[in-house]
Amino acid sequence: MGRKFFVSDCEGPISTNDNAFELSGYFIEDGEKFFEIISKYDDILADVVKRSGYNAGGTLKLILPFLKAYGATNQNIIDFSAENVLLIPGANETLDFVTNSMPSFIVSTSYEHYIKALCNITGFPYQNTYSTKLDMDRYQISSEDTERLKKFRKSIIERPEFDLLDEIFFKEIPSMDIGIILEDINPVGGENKKEAVQDIISRFKLKAADLMYVGDSITDVQPLRFANENRGISVAFNGNEYAITEAEIAIIADNTAIISVLADIFNRYNSDTVFEFVVSYFKDPESALEGSLVNQELAKKVRNGNLPLMEIVTCDNMKKLIEESTQFRKKLRGISIGGLG
Repeated sequence: MGRKFFVSDCEGPISTNDNAFELSGYFIEDGEKFFEIISKYDDILADVVKRSGYNAGGTLKLILPFLKAYGATNQNIIDFSAENVLLIPGANETLDFVTNSMPSFIVSTSYEHYIKALCNITGFPYQNTYSTKLDMDRYQISSEDTERLKKFRKSIIERPEFDLLDEIFFKEIPSMDIGIILEDINPVGGENKKEAVQDIISRFKLKAADLMYVGDSITDVQPLRFANENRGISVAFNGNEYAITEAEIAIIADNTAIISVLADIFNRYNSDTVFEFVVSYFKDPESALEGSLVNQELAKKVRNGNLPLMEIVTCDNMKKLIEESTQFRKKLRGISIGGLG
């Protein structure tokens, strides 16, 4: 048995933010609606069309020309991100606990500016994070391209059809000078998240079977699947349909303390013991928390709030879990963010 390690997505399992959604709302005219349209387009490209070379999370690339056209810079992205980090209750304590227990990492599709802000607030080591690299100030945009992009935005809002978006993002913008940003930026989502996990394994000489991965969305499908295939632990925390379909354990909770409990059991024992605990918890949460497997200081933190719902995902309960988790994530993160892929 090797050294266990912990990897988590950021937005969802650690914070309630969707930083790119929020940046769009702040900078772009009618930006929240605009982002929702692009996000749905991204989901279709990644999960339905399965376009070659396209990864889930591409929304963070597609919105960049528009952010530039509406005045986004490195500094105002940094300032906005730093002022708007919203942690899930218990997340700071969970990050402290896992960091002091085992090698721990954040692998996020978010822009690096936001991840740096979150690390500054929580004290999590930034060197143990992977995120989407972006130097907005590197790119120049002409007044002509700015006006074209603002017209594209208006067309997308008024007529959010797949063919129109395909024309704009794969023909029109690539022909513009600012289109180079679509080639340069490589969001850390989907397959790139899995590759980040593999890089962690290589750099720190770890084993895939010793991985605990926590995710919540379409960008986590590949790393969740990777954990499953290698007999690690895969957890959907307030996950949407994409995450729950791939995860072995589903958690619906307004506090991350239960993640600390699972991480601790995994670190001290093994994946089989974690699954035994989850089955026991589903039958009788209080009795499971009182059991000898559980660190009672952590159990106390779980009991301090509403007891989480936690189950092994099966074909029989998957639909129910997706419905309950989707509804809860909208309540916790807001209808707009909670409804994103």
